[in-house]
Amino acid sequence: MTAKRIVWPEGKQFAFTIFEDPDSHSLAMSREAYSFLSDQGFRTTAGVWVLDPGDARRNSNGETCENPQYRAWIQELQERGFEIGLHSVAPADSTRAEVELGLARYREYFGHDPVTMANHYNTDAMYWGRARLSGVNRLIYDASILGRGRRRFCGECENHPSFWGDLCRDHVQYCRNFVFRELNTLRACPVMPYHDPDRPYVNQWYASAEASNLPRFLERVTDEAVDRLEEEGGAAILYTHFGHGYFDSGSLDERFKRVMTRVAKKNGWFVPVRTLLEFLKTQGNGRTISREERNRMEREWLWTKFRHGTS
Repeated sequence: MTAKRIVWPEGKQFAFTIFEDPDSHSLAMSREAYSFLSDQGFRTTAGVWVLDPGDARRNSNGETCENPQYRAWIQELQERGFEIGLHSVAPADSTRAEVELGLARYREYFGHDPVTMANHYNTDAMYWGRARLSGVNRLIYDASILGRGRRRFCGECENHPSFWGDLCRDHVQYCRNFVFRELNTLRACPVMPYHDPDRPYVNQWYASAEASNLPRFLERVTDEAVDRLEEEGGAAILYTHFGHGYFDSGSLDERFKRVMTRVAKKNGWFVPVRTLLEFLKTQGNGRTISREERNRMEREWLWTKFRHGTS
């Protein structure tokens, strides 16, 4: 697949955004990171959990919207123009009833259904694990992990307690799937957002660039890679966690600040993931992907995952 040259709004030369998940981050971290991004002119997507499952069930640390102070901060971010995405409804395996409650709470807090989502590693994850793959690629995945995790992710599995596929289809527009080392996400996945008829409970999928922690972010967002992104007129969707290494010194890492300050000085379109994907649909994207196109992405993702450990 070859990405066509996009004419970006407002005379911008490229697009750059981030989907950030709340794993391991605190309210103080969130305030510092997003205040910095806001001051630099970025408007990105902050993923949230809306429910707190309690310490006995948690599978990850991090704030949830059940903390009133954190919720107020996230609502302030929304007012500033940031998108509030969904990172599953809770940092724990959730039943269908809990997902329904979480979606209702999201609407109560933010005024509408979540538009973009990224799976957390819960039983209720949608088409995750081996279900991300098809045919021979799925068999290769199974062999590589020796069967570990099979049937662990069941959000799309009818008659399973965590099934919520129909709710995902009715209430969420875009879900994240494949992750690549290429900063120009649009070059790695030129058809995004796309519909996959073999996974009908998700309306449309999008890809991202691997930046799950600070070291990987710095590997992706080098000066050379950003300059190339600008020259290609591409689009980057970075997927990261500000709770993973960005505050090891107690404050927001200076290397991250330098990189993002340099990006901010360029003529980029710095909008949330939702805005970027909806614009791409006006440019002819958003169609149903062919199995040949998907097979190519599956193979590339498998190679990247097992060679470099991407998510």
